[in-house]
Amino acid sequence: MSTDDLDGVHPAWLPPEAFRAIAARQVRVAGTGPLVETVRAEVTRAGATIAEDAELVLGFAGEVGSLGDEGFALSRRDGVTTVLADAPAGLLYGFFHVVRLGEAAFTGDRPVERHVPAMRRRMLDHWDHVDVHPVMGQVERGYSGGSIFWRAGAARDLARVRAYARLLAAVGINAISVNNVNVHATEAKLLTERLGDVAAIADVLRPYGIRVHLSVNFAAPVILGGLPTADPLDEGVRAWWAEATRRVYEAIPDFGGYVVKADSEGQPGPFGYGRSHGDGANALADALAPFGGVVHWRAFVYNHRQDWRDRSTDRARAAYDHFAPLDGQFRDNAILQVKYGPIDFQTREPISPVIAAMPATAVAVELQVTQEYTGQQRHACYLGPMWSAILGFPLTEAADVAGLAKEVVAVSNVGDDPFWTGHPLAQANLYAFGRLAWDPALDPVSILDEWIDVTLGTEVDREALHAILDDSWRTYESYTAPLGVGFMVRPGHHYGPDVDGYEYTPWGTYHFADRDGVGVDRTRATGTGFTGQYPEPWSDVYESLERCPDELLLFFHHVPYGHVLRNGSTVIQHIYDTHFAGAERTVEMRRLWERLAGQVDAGLDTRVRERLDEQVRSAAEWRDQVNTYFYRKSGVPDAKGRRIY
Repeated sequence: MSTDDLDGVHPAWLPPEAFRAIAARQVRVAGTGPLVETVRAEVTRAGATIAEDAELVLGFAGEVGSLGDEGFALSRRDGVTTVLADAPAGLLYGFFHVVRLGEAAFTGDRPVERHVPAMRRRMLDHWDHVDVHPVMGQVERGYSGGSIFWRAGAARDLARVRAYARLLAAVGINAISVNNVNVHATEAKLLTERLGDVAAIADVLRPYGIRVHLSVNFAAPVILGGLPTADPLDEGVRAWWAEATRRVYEAIPDFGGYVVKADSEGQPGPFGYGRSHGDGANALADALAPFGGVVHWRAFVYNHRQDWRDRSTDRARAAYDHFAPLDGQFRDNAILQVKYGPIDFQTREPISPVIAAMPATAVAVELQVTQEYTGQQRHACYLGPMWSAILGFPLTEAADVAGLAKEVVAVSNVGDDPFWTGHPLAQANLYAFGRLAWDPALDPVSILDEWIDVTLGTEVDREALHAILDDSWRTYESYTAPLGVGFMVRPGHHYGPDVDGYEYTPWGTYHFADRDGVGVDRTRATGTGFTGQYPEPWSDVYESLERCPDELLLFFHHVPYGHVLRNGSTVIQHIYDTHFAGAERTVEMRRLWERLAGQVDAGLDTRVRERLDEQVRSAAEWRDQVNTYFYRKSGVPDAKGRRIY
């Protein structure tokens, strides 16, 4: 089942046109097995002829060095393009790489190129509910319609999931979890009485090399098993997890493992029994170990009932304080899943120091493809440059973030929307996540070029698309929360401006603006001491008002409005200037899109125009609310005399 077989569903980056180069060739596919049969089926679907005397040969490796379970080698010589792999998954990924290259794969000679994924697991977490949640709906923080897996308590027809598996394999994603990390009563039963629904999804994903993972409730032994406790050191609890896991693998032999959110935002966890998160994670890791499974244990643990009057408590410190002392205490198959920043998927945050603090623990970096804090797929905001900067950040003297992490995980932005991602241009984010998870060194602008080619075609106005998307993350940042301070969003749904929305709440997301200045003092000298959690040189860089990067200034320091930035502007003037410029830039983005009229599908064109109209409206609202707020706080007028209310 491909996307072009689904009525009314956009094919994303696998339209029939993307296969034209392959369709024009004879192809030979060597080997047997389910994944090889998938490759053969893809070749046939593309319209190519299967033949021995072929211009494209896909087979198993010769003398190209070790390629592992998923790598492949590509070459072209004497008019034959060859994809070689050590294992069937590599053949599948190599085939889709040829699709990406198009005619370039069949032009001239090409020396041997080795393509091996940097990360062993490249995973998407779906925050989908089986039942419709009364507040969060069918998908928590979902902006693309309903779930492709579940609808109002029931499993959905799996045709859309088959098409999704194909899209994911084409960008190298090899694992997904199918339910929200906030596991409620019905979702908890996916582990037991509704396991058949999960097995059916696994059957559909398996031909594309994707393993299913399941979010589970830490208190499942109580909720599902009727035990009096979920204490991870209790022998009865451990036996319950062992038996439940055995039954899972009986139904799904290639099951990936569990995802757990514990002691976080009201979810139960080991703290309730006086145990550590190492104890909790290891109980599940031990149950999974005999079957080769893993547990992803989220490090998103903090006090969500903080007293806003207390400036000594700092949400940014929480993950490090809870987990760094446990380094080396987790089982080898326990993966600590750490959000890339210390707060919560903000448009601009420093890298979480936890990633550097746990060398004896397997760490997965968690990103967010769904745009909870970056415009909720109503705003065009290409996140490839952001993720590239995160993964390439030199957090220690020896390694960047991609080198420190064993895996990369992201919250998916996919739903049952006809365009998959709500905003058609948000497809580029899902595409970029897969490509950067495979190779963090890829250039995000080049990735965007790939997406344009395979999704919209080679004849569209790519200059206009790049002008819209290349800097759209920084554009979004420019008209929202300034200089790394974060949040300033409407509480609850997190869309649109509300500068003081979280300022007097227990969530720990404050900016501390007053008549004299703004920002959070996280220094060792006078603040919360958060800077001390970083290795050198970053501990001293962030501690120093002079050395701290301007884009993170208000995350680490409380400064007067007259503080002068490196560009010579004061903080208050920077706020005014960036918010006016950002709003103006969205108007230009909308104008640029008009150049694509007649070059793209009419339905896609209409949807993008609607979203860009909303982005222009919303950016103006952000501009006016933020600028007015800080003018009224500071009393400092705009040096350029523009209208502030």
